[in-house]
Amino acid sequence: MRASASPEHTGTRAGGIRLAASGRLLAAGTLLALAGVFNAVIGLVGLFRSGYYVTGPMGTLVFDITAWSWIHLGVGVFAAATGVALFLGAEWAKVVAVLLAGFNALAQLVFVAASPLWSIIVIALDVLIILAVLTPESESRTPA
Repeated sequence: MRASASPEHTGTRAGGIRLAASGRLLAAGTLLALAGVFNAVIGLVGLFRSGYYVTGPMGTLVFDITAWSWIHLGVGVFAAATGVALFLGAEWAKVVAVLLAGFNALAQLVFVAASPLWSIIVIALDVLIILAVLTPESESRTPA
C-alpha cells in the first residue's frame, strides 16, 4: 500500500488530525504559539496589575501601558491560533505568521522600556519564527 505523501511531508496523530508539512513548520508553529502565550501573559499582567510595568519619565512610545497591554493580549491570542494553524498545515498561516512575528517584534521593541527581558526573549522568538517559515526546504534531502 503506497501512501500519497511521505512521512516527512504529512503526518497524522490518533484521531486523524493532519499535522504540518515539515519539521520546520512544526517548530515555527510551536514558537509562534509560545510567543503568543508570552504576549497574552504580558497583556494580562499589564491589565490586572497596573503597577507591575514601570517606565521612565518619557513613558512608552505612542500608547500608555494599558493600550499596549490590550495590543499584546490581542496579538498573543491571534499568534497562538495561527501557531495551531501552522501545525495543521494551513497555507495562509505562513503569511500571517511572518506578518504577526514582524509586527510583534516591532511592538516588543517599543515595549522594551517597560519589560526589557521579556521583550528581548519574544523578539528572539519572532526572528526564529520568521526564519523557520521563510527558509525554503532543502531539495537535496534524501528520503529516509
